[in-house]
Amino acid sequence: MAHGDSIPGLCLEPDSCTKDFIMQQTMLRIRDPKVSIDFYSRILGMRLLKKLDFPSMKFSLYFMGYENVDDIPTDETERTRWCFNRPATVELTHNYGTENDPEFKGYHNGNSEPKGFGHIGISVPDVDKACERFEKLGVKFVKKPNDGKMKGLAFIQDPDGYWIEILSAGKMATYPQV
Repeated sequence: MAHGDSIPGLCLEPDSCTKDFIMQQTMLRIRDPKVSIDFYSRILGMRLLKKLDFPSMKFSLYFMGYENVDDIPTDETERTRWCFNRPATVELTHNYGTENDPEFKGYHNGNSEPKGFGHIGISVPDVDKACERFEKLGVKFVKKPNDGKMKGLAFIQDPDGYWIEILSAGKMATYPQV
């Protein structure tokens, strides 16, 4: 039986008009861009690909991703077009004022009730080495690599409490399905 044959309604051959579609972004609301951009760049190694400000609507967008700095266009129009053609970016959305609001309660990460969005995933060459580094940097863990039933992968939290799975493609390929 081929992979996925038993899933009712599975489209084995997507409509040809979708051939140029890409999964471009996942949006996460953030309280403080200074803290979140530091985390996604310094801790996770992403780059700020593009910032868009919407002052009349009181929010800014920060697009983060894994791209070579030499590939980022210097012309702002081209940079915007380029950014929106990158697969798998993270859009950090900051609503002005949340960073200074003592009444701000934070955002729901989807892992407590009511459950919804769960996490994003980052593939790393070596989960243990990455987690040793995260631990030294004071990153909050939800699950360390050798905790629980699923060994060899971890979950960390970003500054807003969103979960990030840390996995290795090689390890996942050999992971026993139970």
